[in-house]
Amino acid sequence: MKVLIVGGGNPLYFLCRNFAAKGYEVVIINRDPSECVQLARDLPAATVVCGDGSTLEILEEAGAMDADTVLAVTPNDQDNLVICQLASLQFDVPRAVALANDPDNAKAFRKLGVSAFSTTNIVSSLIEQWASLEHILNLIPVGEGRVNVTEILLEKDAPVAGKYLKEIELPENALIAVLIRHNRPTIPRGENDLQADDRLVVITMPENHRSVMKALTGKPE
Repeated sequence: MKVLIVGGGNPLYFLCRNFAAKGYEVVIINRDPSECVQLARDLPAATVVCGDGSTLEILEEAGAMDADTVLAVTPNDQDNLVICQLASLQFDVPRAVALANDPDNAKAFRKLGVSAFSTTNIVSSLIEQWASLEHILNLIPVGEGRVNVTEILLEKDAPVAGKYLKEIELPENALIAVLIRHNRPTIPRGENDLQADDRLVVITMPENHRSVMKALTGKPE
């Protein structure tokens, strides 16, 4: 899988490092020459292209025509929108996602056909959930800031299908946060049963992700 990321800063570094660790082909576009040098040193597995990612020439140089995903995470929302539109319309990239630094722009981006996310909205939503579900805080390592949130579909042969939540033993630092049945989400409790075709939103740590997936699905992800 080839991922092309346009932007910079610490979040981009950690994002690229995570993708590279999973074996993805990572290409970074950044317009700051000094930051490009630093990224190339810190991320030897990634390809770094110095230039303006909102132009056709630089996107082509970075190999956008072969990319599976383009992520535009610059500090400028207008640039992020243009990057994703070019990626989709000019290079037929299957998936282009833009960061909306201003959360009000996320909805506007989607109306224009561009997938968008807002870190402000995500963090706000998490805080609201944590405020009502304080026990989740005990399972999220705030200091490290690392957590996997995974949605899975339970199949008929899943080892947990037909069991109550209170009967299921998961590894430490793992949580079934949301149960979705017939498109209706609920916050599950021990008395909730799990059925085939249920969708579960599961929170895990990177180091125990595979074991939790195996416990729920019967096979590692």
